[in-house]
Amino acid sequence: MNVDGQKYRTIWLAEDGWAVEIIDQTRFPHSFETTRLENLQDAAHAIRSMQVRGAPLIGATAAYGICLALRADASDVSLMEACSTLLETRPTAVNLRWALDLMRKALLPLHPEERAAAAYTLANQICDEDIATNMAIGLHGAEIIANIARTKKAGERVNILTHCNAGWLATVDMGTATAPIYMSHDGGVPLHVWVDETRPRNQGAFLTAWELGKHGVPHTVIVDNAGGHLMQQGEVDLVIVGTDRTTATGDVCNKIGTYLKALAAKDCGVPFYVALPSPTIDFTLSDGLQQIPIEERSGDEVRAMTGRTAAGSVETIEIVASGSDVANPAFDVTPARLITGLITERGVLEANGKAIATAFPDRISA
Repeated sequence: MNVDGQKYRTIWLAEDGWAVEIIDQTRFPHSFETTRLENLQDAAHAIRSMQVRGAPLIGATAAYGICLALRADASDVSLMEACSTLLETRPTAVNLRWALDLMRKALLPLHPEERAAAAYTLANQICDEDIATNMAIGLHGAEIIANIARTKKAGERVNILTHCNAGWLATVDMGTATAPIYMSHDGGVPLHVWVDETRPRNQGAFLTAWELGKHGVPHTVIVDNAGGHLMQQGEVDLVIVGTDRTTATGDVCNKIGTYLKALAAKDCGVPFYVALPSPTIDFTLSDGLQQIPIEERSGDEVRAMTGRTAAGSVETIEIVASGSDVANPAFDVTPARLITGLITERGVLEANGKAIATAFPDRISA
């Protein structure tokens, strides 16, 4: 994607060919900064602190973290310890485990002297394949938007609601839930995006709004609880969200608040779609509510909020009454019965085990 006329991915190799550079997403929306990762600890910190976030980008960063670890020490012990360290950074996004499993299985049989170079090749491949996957998701999702646009009067816009950030900042490029939006916008379809702020980390207000603005997509930021009202008023034509983990039966785990949007969409007859690359499907799970681990993050994310003052300085302030306990579950699970369809690189699927297994037989046997 373009930022002020310059092409960017969210993660890339530095000019020296071995260090890794990322866009530091903790700095949004008040500044655009990049950060250099030089070792395993840097990569683990980037994932844990959410300098990088979004399931596909977490997986790509983990792959490069293995590269950095093997560059320092290519032994079996180093490889296994690196995988263990990175796996512990974020428990919910399955792409993390998928990428680490892929790297370990490919690298462990190799002679230690061959591992670092092979690791960089595979990590680059993971990034390129993520972009190709997102492009395919975009094409399939754009057909849904085009079909809705055909029911509109001339010049009338398609209104899309999204939650959290499943944009290019959550992937290597293009995004998942936003890929159909970008393709439709670039193809001349009049559309508008309702952007949930997505408390407590404000990924919608900070990230989705930022990238939609940079791309010139009309959008409006709303508070998280406004979506149901807009659906009741006929102001939402469809909902598209991303996912951090999807079960083999179609249950979807996404940023906290997604489940409530799905309930409102069901009640109002609004189509609710989930855009996902196949590595986000966890074929070992069948019951999202019982089996997907939900990350509990620090209560400080709820107690405080960072913003720009009228004087122009960026400051963090407390917003919760002193002495109050705070809970901060980062994700919730939307049951398959509430989902209209899964937008994947292999087409739009029904949210059930049979459809998923038919579309991805190679993933089941992998």
